[in-house]
Parts: sequence; C-alpha cells; structure tokens
Amino acid sequence: MVSDMAQGTIDYKVYFLTDWHAGSGLTSGAEADAVVIKDSEGFPYIPGKTMKGLFADAFRDFQSLGIDKFTKESYDSLFGFMDEQTKATSPGSLFFSNAYLPKSEKLAIGFDQVDYLYRNIASTAIEATTGVAKKSSLRVMEVCIPISLEGYILGAKNAEEQLIAQLAKYIRTIGTNRNRGLGRCSIKTESIK
Repeated sequence: MVSDMAQGTIDYKVYFLTDWHAGSGLTSGAEADAVVIKDSEGFPYIPGKTMKGLFADAFRDFQSLGIDKFTKESYDSLFGFMDEQTKATSPGSLFFSNAYLPKSEKLAIGFDQVDYLYRNIASTAIEATTGVAKKSSLRVMEVCIPISLEGYILGAKNAEEQLIAQLAKYIRTIGTNRNRGLGRCSIKTESIK
C-alpha cells in the first residue's frame, strides 16, 4: 500500500464503444484525408499527452462547478502551470503513458491482420440553400474499430486516487468528431500501486 505522501502508478483501460479516430496529422493520399496514429507495428494508440489533456479538461470542468478538491492549487500540482509573469512552466506530478493495445491482443490479431482494425468513412458538406454537396468538400477519414487500450499514470499520491478515478469516469469521448458519434468510450482505473 502506498502512503498518502508516496507516489505510485495507476493503470487504466480505455474501452471504445464506437469507431474512433486519434489523428496522426498525416494523409494516405487518395485513400484518406486523415489517418489514425499508429505505433511502429501498425497498431493504433493514443498519445500520453492526449490522455493528459483529456484528464486536465475534465478537472477544469469539475473545478468550474466548485466541487471540493478540484482547486487551482490541486490542478497546478497535478498537471503543471505557467507563471504569467515569467512565462516559465512548471510540470505537474502526473505523467501519462501512451495507451496501447495489450501485447496479448496484438499477438492474437497478428501483424498480417492489423489492417482489419481500420476502415474509412466519408463525409461531405451540404449547401444549406440547395441541399447539394459543396464542391471539393468530400473528406475521407480512417477510423479504428472499437477496441480496448491500456496505459498508466505515474506520480499519483494515494490521496489523489479517487480524484483521478472520478476524472476517468467523466471522460466519455476521445479523438476527432466526438460530437458526431465517434470515439465514445469508458475509462476504468485500477487501484494505485
């Protein structure tokens, strides 16, 4: 058991309920305008900085509601801050790993079958007055099918475990087009170790 002052690790799992897209910023030419970020083996993952940003945004939402323990001091301690006068940044105590597909699942899928985790979806903008597609507005996005990814958070104190678990429950979507049905998810945390 970790004492209230000692720092530990919290493992978490992201369960996707719908197709999702965590973008790489790249295209695949004529096939897709936006592709999913992939590791060196071609499997999808979510960068740790994305996960940290989601948890930080959730914290700010709780903070704006005035919920106990969600204070500016607590935020600065966990996620870091920038001194407005000097513009110097101070890191927070939390480090978020990338969230990957578990090794056992990678092996079960096989490297020759990894392409079956992805599919392309198309969308276009429609003219409000005519109901016709706008010229040159067709976009094709690569999405990943619903899967589960695992990651961990370092630097959490025992006293912060419940707070982090509460933030994880609050996060319901990840990635691009979250307001259009993509990236619905559930995040579960394990006890600090």
